[in-house]
Amino acid sequence: MTTFDDRENAFENKFAHDAEMQFKAEARRNKLLGLWAAGLMGKTGEAADEYAKEVIKSDFEEAGHEDVYRKVSGDLGDKADEATIRAKMAALMAEAKAQLMDEV
Repeated sequence: MTTFDDRENAFENKFAHDAEMQFKAEARRNKLLGLWAAGLMGKTGEAADEYAKEVIKSDFEEAGHEDVYRKVSGDLGDKADEATIRAKMAALMAEAKAQLMDEV
């Protein structure tokens, strides 16, 4: 193999790894967001876990995170405004990435 082939393979492997880590971070963020929203709705234990799974599943409706926002926003109603939910999503994404880095 040539040096060029080695570099190409390295870039492809890095891209695949980065994509996988981004997917895991988004799924983790969605779980944390679901648990946070469940707490605001008074859900605990297994009910909170089930709601978190629903939030994770909602991310597969379309590309991006608007589907997750709509799910949580619709379920929370007046318990949290748009700015609060979006700020929480951003904060939890950072937390999810930090958790994943600690696991590696």
